[in-house]
Amino acid sequence: MKQLLLVILGGGIGSGLRYLIGQYLNPVFSNFYLGTFLVNILGCLLIGLLLGAALRSGVSNPTQSALLVTGFCGGFTTFSTFGLEQFLLLRQGSFLPFLTYSLGSLAVGIAAVALGFWLTRFF
Repeated sequence: MKQLLLVILGGGIGSGLRYLIGQYLNPVFSNFYLGTFLVNILGCLLIGLLLGAALRSGVSNPTQSALLVTGFCGGFTTFSTFGLEQFLLLRQGSFLPFLTYSLGSLAVGIAAVALGFWLTRFF
């Protein structure tokens, strides 16, 4: 029960923060969802840092993981929103933004996870 409450708490905080960032940054460009893109990349970096640090230290903390990885990162990142926005871009015929957003999210997201793991080597 404690783990579930931590996931709910972390998810609520992550979702709220994602909402605020999207509200502020998504209107910057008319056909590129900058807020969602940045949230996904930051979420990938954070999950890389958290899991990389746990792996490096050899200490797995289920309480911390429930709050931060499953809860916060799960609520903060927005793959379902990403899918909807991709659909809308295709529907509008915005093929270049669709490709840029798709490939950029995938490539930079994977690179951010790797960077998070790599950065844990220094602390």
